[in-house]
Amino acid sequence: MSLQPQSLPAIPEETARVARSLFPKGNRYMWLRDELGALSHDEQFTSLSPNTGQFAEQPWRLALISIIQYMENYSDRQVAEAVKTRIDFKYLLSLELTDPGCDYSVLSEFRSRVLKGGLEEIFLTTLLSICRERGWLKERGKQRTDSTHIEAAIRTMNRIECAGETLRAALNSLAVVVPDWLRAHAPQAWYDRYGLRIQDFRMPRETTKLQALVEQIGQDG
Repeated sequence: MSLQPQSLPAIPEETARVARSLFPKGNRYMWLRDELGALSHDEQFTSLSPNTGQFAEQPWRLALISIIQYMENYSDRQVAEAVKTRIDFKYLLSLELTDPGCDYSVLSEFRSRVLKGGLEEIFLTTLLSICRERGWLKERGKQRTDSTHIEAAIRTMNRIECAGETLRAALNSLAVVVPDWLRAHAPQAWYDRYGLRIQDFRMPRETTKLQALVEQIGQDG
């Protein structure tokens, strides 16, 4: 994919009008855009993409989508769907109301490129610079910025989603091939846990509950 660096575009007029009508006082995503802008610039990511080929999604948007994903505890599919439907997200990302956003698969590729290129600290260092410039952060000696835990958290959620979806697909296949056997052996909890796609419900934030979910999926398998 190619990358054509762009400056931060203005929020589309209709998107801004509807968002401010729905959120007269704004919300944390609108404040994020109003106060901090894009948090990163495309020029910071030019080393990740060639100069020719298919036009790439703008890195500054993918970076903000990754932040949304972490804040909301979304999987890749969930955050892509949310960008398609939520007005405040479109406001943050300078998208028209009718813009469908990006395909969820782009997010995993973006994270891989950022990590491979060693650029994972760009977002936090840029944020700290803005906060210092505006007097929101005072110098207190040495400070470390590390977004590795964010990347790891998102990767964990998607691995859990993959495992859960694999088990759900297996159960659906059994329901077609040996439905009587499945009805005789499957506990009711399986219907509750795997009746819908894994990405259609929020994964628990607490580490203990998330670990319990992982172990439960393993035991079910």
